[in-house]
Amino acid sequence: MTARTPVAVLGNGPVGQTTALLLARRGVPSLLLDSRPHRDLSGSRSICQQRDVLDVWDFAGPGRRIAAEGVTWTTARTFYRDQELFSYTLPDHGSSPFPPFVNISQARTEQLLDEQIAAEPLIGARWGHHVDRIEQDEHGVTIGCASGLEVRADYAVACTGARSADLRAALGVDFAGRSYDDRFLICDIRAELPGWAHERRFYFDPAWNPGRQVLIHPCPGATFRIDWQVPADYDLTTDSLDERIRAIIGDRPYEIVWKSVYRFQSRVASRLRVGRVLLAGDCAHLYSPFGARGLNSGVADAENAAWKLTYVLSGQSGPGLLESYHTERHAAALENLEITTATMDFLVPHDEGQRRHRLSVLERASADPAARAEVNSGRLSEPFWYPDSPLTTVDPARPFAGRPARGSVPPPGPGVLVPDVPADGRRLRELAREGFLVLSSDDLPEPHLRFTPALREALGARDGEIWLLRPDAYVAAVLTDPAELPAARARALGW
Repeated sequence: MTARTPVAVLGNGPVGQTTALLLARRGVPSLLLDSRPHRDLSGSRSICQQRDVLDVWDFAGPGRRIAAEGVTWTTARTFYRDQELFSYTLPDHGSSPFPPFVNISQARTEQLLDEQIAAEPLIGARWGHHVDRIEQDEHGVTIGCASGLEVRADYAVACTGARSADLRAALGVDFAGRSYDDRFLICDIRAELPGWAHERRFYFDPAWNPGRQVLIHPCPGATFRIDWQVPADYDLTTDSLDERIRAIIGDRPYEIVWKSVYRFQSRVASRLRVGRVLLAGDCAHLYSPFGARGLNSGVADAENAAWKLTYVLSGQSGPGLLESYHTERHAAALENLEITTATMDFLVPHDEGQRRHRLSVLERASADPAARAEVNSGRLSEPFWYPDSPLTTVDPARPFAGRPARGSVPPPGPGVLVPDVPADGRRLRELAREGFLVLSSDDLPEPHLRFTPALREALGARDGEIWLLRPDAYVAAVLTDPAELPAARARALGW
């Protein structure tokens, strides 16, 4: 059996689904391959979907349905033992139709993505095909499956998840990092908990899980996801889950919907592009879940890969465009690794110095509001910014000041995702994702969108400036001379 496709997407999870949908949105056919016999719809798994990811899914198709079905939460509460240290209300940037986060089970998200795929003639999906061979030459990629199916593609995107050791080995990719000894017990329970339906709760060292943490998230259908940190030798079969749950919810009726035990890892692949193969999602990086940087960063991988493959396949790009996928998304992966590792070092200290530091911070934060900024329960997912990308034209008048404070976004400028604001009767990001977009107040010899006063204010645009936006709504360049526009566009296309 032989199949031919421009892009083979290996792995039919949410990152692979998103990749295929974004390619189809731009007119590129793809074939999804998955080793499983069918979709696994059990458990909540990755539940926190960030606003900018909902925006990507809106371009792909089902973003508004996912947002409408999810539980919106805007408040994050943090406790130490029986005392609330602080609560944090997520800020609202721009005029996005989406909330900062929604909680919805990964299973339901996959169902909604599947419905969009089923209506898309440019996407084929085949289950029960385990990839056991991948070879490349100057013209394409050959993918062999244990089922006997062979797929010939121009390019492949590997979204095969955490258990991708054989595939990474075949590509010569290392996956350095660490595994954490402590485990995490996860339960989805259905219960009525008044006042808890729109907030995330994080407990340090509660009496009902001494010395460790508990995280509680609301989900649709009066369901709550509870994560307990448990010892390395924890045994689910002998634990009294009822006692654990009742310590949190009291004498209320409840139902266990799903339960599991995880050991988290922090790893990043040494290469995210190997020839004609791109690695995305958990195949490329693994993080602890505190901060919701797993699936959210995987969707960002998918968008980055999809628009670049579109331009490569159409012959409009230069030789550097595909390599910029590794440059940009590997840098994003390393930042996510740094942030989540710092969180895990605070949550799960691995030496006496870290344990003393954690205890000191929590004790001081109980009485001193100034110490609360040192409490690390996870910096919530946010976009990565590309000021150092080879695709970005540097503007000395708009230097990038580095990672902003938690909950903040950098001011618009080269390498930064534009705010989601109205433009030409639509949304600026919608317009940008249709192709490279030029913004200007002046007449130009090429198609462009004129600045409105509201758009100028949202971007902080100055008189005479020309803004060039990439197809993922990031700013490629801010220019003052129209003659520089062709060079900036060429740079953003990898020439």
